[in-house]
Amino acid sequence: MRRICFTLQVRPERMAEYRRRHAAVWPDMLAALKHAGWHDYSLFLRDDGLLVGYFLTGDLDAALTAMEATEVNARWQAEMAPFFADLPGGRPDRGFRVLTEIFNLEEQLGEQQ
Repeated sequence: MRRICFTLQVRPERMAEYRRRHAAVWPDMLAALKHAGWHDYSLFLRDDGLLVGYFLTGDLDAALTAMEATEVNARWQAEMAPFFADLPGGRPDRGFRVLTEIFNLEEQLGEQQ
């Protein structure tokens, strides 16, 4: 599994609503993510709006393509896009910035998962 970490910037005036929306994500969106190969997916939000996401997947391109094929993802992305500043491509799922992993404890200890 590949670890993916990404960032987006939530507009400060939309942070409270963004938190509310993620407290109860649509069940069909949750199911689509799981089916598309997004595992151990978490979002972290800093007080200044920096959003950091993390998930595991076998293949990032395949996971994104699988979500692209779902109707629920199109609806979710359309509703979430206005929450973000500086969104390349206009959609959160295509505008996030993937970070390069530079350290992993288990790998350096030789403990493969």
